[in-house]
Amino acid sequence: MAAIVAGDNRPTMPFSLAAPVHSELIIKKSRFIGCVEACADRAQALRRVQELRAQHVSAVHVCWALMAGGQSAANDDGEPGGTAGRPMLEVLRHQDLEGVLATVVRYWGGSKLGAGGLVRAYTDAVAQALLKAEKVPLLRLTQLRCTLPYALEGLLRREIEATPGAALQAVTHGAQVELSLALPEPAAPAFVARLNEACQGRLGWLRPASPADS
Repeated sequence: MAAIVAGDNRPTMPFSLAAPVHSELIIKKSRFIGCVEACADRAQALRRVQELRAQHVSAVHVCWALMAGGQSAANDDGEPGGTAGRPMLEVLRHQDLEGVLATVVRYWGGSKLGAGGLVRAYTDAVAQALLKAEKVPLLRLTQLRCTLPYALEGLLRREIEATPGAALQAVTHGAQVELSLALPEPAAPAFVARLNEACQGRLGWLRPASPADS
């Protein structure tokens, strides 16, 4: 089953992950425990990192990278700058992943690896986990709002129910009915055209509501 994300204009279809997957590397006695998993935003990522710190109290670093649109981030957690979080983020980016968190817990082995060795270790920990991960395509959604006479509400509701992946989000009853809905991006043009024809000009399309409107 496809995961769902609100649409943007990226030309390629991104992927998320069906389930968390782990890897483990031992390099000069340092232990690197990698994990890749679906993650919606930075707040969820930070909660997950705190969980890992609590689980691995003897670890020297918990480095992470989040690929999640405008909330993407990378953190070296005390490793030399650019040797952990950023390389991990690049692995996610090159595999067209979105809404995915990569973490690597490091236990110190007594030997320094150097900047190049650290980059390779953190990159490999994420890459090896991804080799075992099941990718799932993100289904992009289009948000729509419209107004229509009460007599047409039943028609619109039936169209929503008949469109795979479509969901009614809100209904307001005033002088007319106002509905908000979401549906898969590829289905939106045909859905709008079909309703425009069936309603014969009595349906009005509105700009989707944004947080600034509330």
